[in-house]
Amino acid sequence: MLSGLYTKIYTGFIFFFILNAAISFAQQPGNTDAIYSGIPWYDQNGKVLSAHGANIIRDNGKFYLFGEAHSDTSNAFAGFNCYSSNDLYNWKFESIALPLQASGKLGPNRVGERVKVMKNPHSGEYFMFMHVDTVGYKDQFVGYATSRNITGPYQFKGAILFNGKPIKKWDMGTFQDHDGKGYILTHGGVIHQLADDYRSIVAETNKQLTSGFESPTLFRKGNTYFFIGSNLTSWEKNDNYYYTASSLSGPWTSQGLFAPKGSLTWNSQATFVLPIEGTKDTTFMFMGDRWSYPRQLSAATYVWQPLTISGTSISIPQYLQGWQVNLETGEATLAKTNFKVIENSDKGIHYKGKWAHLSDTISISRATNKNDSFSYSFHGKQIGLHSLALPDNGYAKIILRNKKGKLINQNLVDLYSKTPIAGLVYLSPILPHGAYTLTVSVAGERPNWSDKRKSNYGSTANTITVDKLIISY
Repeated sequence: MLSGLYTKIYTGFIFFFILNAAISFAQQPGNTDAIYSGIPWYDQNGKVLSAHGANIIRDNGKFYLFGEAHSDTSNAFAGFNCYSSNDLYNWKFESIALPLQASGKLGPNRVGERVKVMKNPHSGEYFMFMHVDTVGYKDQFVGYATSRNITGPYQFKGAILFNGKPIKKWDMGTFQDHDGKGYILTHGGVIHQLADDYRSIVAETNKQLTSGFESPTLFRKGNTYFFIGSNLTSWEKNDNYYYTASSLSGPWTSQGLFAPKGSLTWNSQATFVLPIEGTKDTTFMFMGDRWSYPRQLSAATYVWQPLTISGTSISIPQYLQGWQVNLETGEATLAKTNFKVIENSDKGIHYKGKWAHLSDTISISRATNKNDSFSYSFHGKQIGLHSLALPDNGYAKIILRNKKGKLINQNLVDLYSKTPIAGLVYLSPILPHGAYTLTVSVAGERPNWSDKRKSNYGSTANTITVDKLIISY
């Protein structure tokens, strides 16, 4: 399907965690020309998209993205956001489709996750499904909400019932088959068939497939169903895997991993697969989340990649920094970029504090002390940072100012990775051509957490690294 697409890219490179935390200059609307994973995406107001655990539906020729809103201080429910796009590159904030409720199961100090929306083919009504829980994850069930308008507001209805009882599961997803029938997916690989009106469960189409199998994600090509899941590693990334079957009731065949072993599914967790149908091909777009606990708002981002499919085999053999899809033909191609490279040894980069400048298979500069920093002044319209992500790396603070010293862009960037790997970690908004100064400093924080079993995960230190800068003029 994607023959010749994976050429002239950084083999094994992964492009890591950044999300803009505060912007005072709006992104120029309509200027983004490709899908760039692991970098900030800005809406029409210059604000960063907040839409994790997401799905996309296409309605009347437009794409609608639904996902979790987050904060940096708590994992409590903060609403489900809705964005729209004509091209999958440029996104418009539409609404908080389902806001925090004043009280009840989606009120304060509750959890709402993995939101998915489907349109009922019989009634034309939109149905939103989600995992509902306490902050301590002790009251889990699959809930739903409805709306006559795709952008909402959605009315929360409570738990979806099967034989009069809630589905007491946490990670969940949805799937709509070619005949319009809807299904709820839950961890372990269970598939629940919705009634024709989508307001209840009428059958357990597939019983538990395996232990674990979080982030259940299902799609169909031809007569083959592909069922993706992830391992149980808390917020840590892992190598996702998949099963195939010719029927939703099975039997299901284990097919193993679909990204290179050790890539941790290009450092992401599956959330949805979007078919993009055209006159010549259908691109199946894998959608994954890059979590960055505890800074889920400021430093978590997304991985969207085209799947290669052959028979019952799927793969993402290489990570694409940027790619495009022709919505008319359904064909995917590499995005062309034109950046000037500024190496970390360039005399225009001014280092402050204690930096170690190392050269091995990749040349990097490292700093660990809080507020150690470097700055670079340039004329152009966009700047990016390449780094080597490491197990002892933490968060980097990135500030972009104009020639008058006005704050243009501020970010917290996650430079941690369980396994060392290099790539792009920051790309600024597209700005009017002008004079700017980028400053990168050690934030003195790191992603670090414990799960319900008291197992410790995350970085062991607060180090940041720089490989090179890229400038667009």
